[in-house]
Amino acid sequence: MRSLPLPLALTARLLPVAVLASAGWALSSGPFAATPTADHKSTHKTTTTASAPSTSAATKTYTASPAPCDGVAEKTVKSLVPGAKTAGQEIASTDKTVRRTCSWNALKGFDYRWLDVSYEIKESDAAAEKSYKERLADKSGGGAVPGLGDSGYSVVNLTTEKKQQTREGVVIVRASNALVVVTYNGSDFETQKAPSTDVINKGAIKAAKDAVAALEKNQ
Repeated sequence: MRSLPLPLALTARLLPVAVLASAGWALSSGPFAATPTADHKSTHKTTTTASAPSTSAATKTYTASPAPCDGVAEKTVKSLVPGAKTAGQEIASTDKTVRRTCSWNALKGFDYRWLDVSYEIKESDAAAEKSYKERLADKSGGGAVPGLGDSGYSVVNLTTEKKQQTREGVVIVRASNALVVVTYNGSDFETQKAPSTDVINKGAIKAAKDAVAALEKNQ
């Protein structure tokens, strides 16, 4: 089989991951407690008592991400990315307690496949919900995926560069205060066609189900 170099668009596939990894992580530390003020001075002596610990802070269901390269079952990796090393490769992260990503990719014959799974741990369910909605706004045209976490969404898009097609599916899941983001794409360098929407969409959802199960197991 002759060796076929990857198109520049696919060799640069890590750029979206790097962009995501460098995205801002400004998380609110919670509302400030209001300080009561007295309108009149009391003529009676008052005593102060120690206030009880605040219970307003939300309890975090997930405090850390699981090992991302363990997030997808070996049989799923072999099915979705033929020829890839099932161990995967973890992408460097500035703070592994906040975000961790693993990727798998391989060229078998003329068929290229790429899969990555990211876990993002937010400070609260509300923060995760906000981020989830913002991501959906950037990935319009998809639809809900029932049974994935608290909320699941899937979208598939086709791109063409120099007649070479690439079809990419993205699945975004919110589970309590965590986000799971799966990206799966493929190309055929012989025909210059891309896998069908159904193949890519089902593959991305399958990987997302594995990843969410791994997150719940790590709780």
